[in-house]
Amino acid sequence: MLPILDKPTIQYIVEEAARAGIEDIIIVTGRHKRAIEDHFDSQKELEMVLKEKGKSELLEKVQYSTELANIFYVRQKEQKGLGHAISSARQFIGNEPFAVLLGDDIVESEVPAVKQLIDVYEETGHSVIGVQEVPEADTHRYGIIDPLTKNGRQYEVKKFVEKPAQGTAPSNLAIMGRYVLTPEIFDYLKTQKEGAGNEIQLTDAIERMNNDNQVYAYDFEGERYDVGEKLGFVKTTIEYALKDDSMREELTRFIKALGL
Repeated sequence: MLPILDKPTIQYIVEEAARAGIEDIIIVTGRHKRAIEDHFDSQKELEMVLKEKGKSELLEKVQYSTELANIFYVRQKEQKGLGHAISSARQFIGNEPFAVLLGDDIVESEVPAVKQLIDVYEETGHSVIGVQEVPEADTHRYGIIDPLTKNGRQYEVKKFVEKPAQGTAPSNLAIMGRYVLTPEIFDYLKTQKEGAGNEIQLTDAIERMNNDNQVYAYDFEGERYDVGEKLGFVKTTIEYALKDDSMREELTRFIKALGL
């Protein structure tokens, strides 16, 4: 629930999904995450106070966050990785394709990043993984694809590698927190052994699925902000503040005054 300016990071993710036409959203939570549920709930008492005080702009923001989509919550009882978190939602997803958006990645793009992947899924009928290029020195921090063929921004994938050792990555195309998956992935997650970090790794399950049924990767357009680590969070906050007309001038003066 850490905010980027005046919105929690999770709201940027939900807004992207809503812009892509997704109406039903499942948020997988864990211990001490009740604040997420409260944020997207209707807050009639607060709305009444804001209305009485004439705070129309704040009132609109509060109401907007509760009207984005139909939001449901699933508790991940153990912190055993992304693959395990997705498995927690299986009974609610059923036999339908679904999108996965990770909360550590905010993407600014004209066409929502996940909508770009949905378009590829609708064309191919296969699972699609969002990727972007990263510096060679950073490949060990990500799941990486080994591309087989390329068609524009779309790739057939030979192999998926979860956090390869430094200098061993088959490419610099990194998996970037956006997926559209067919329900078959649940069968692979069910039998997936623990991988890196003693966790159920989604990338490992996708690699096994790719051996049986082609999975595509798509180099989506957009600026990605990594808010899952300290420096990335600070950079994102500064960039968003500089885009805000009410802050840009004063913040620019402040930065210049630092004399860095």
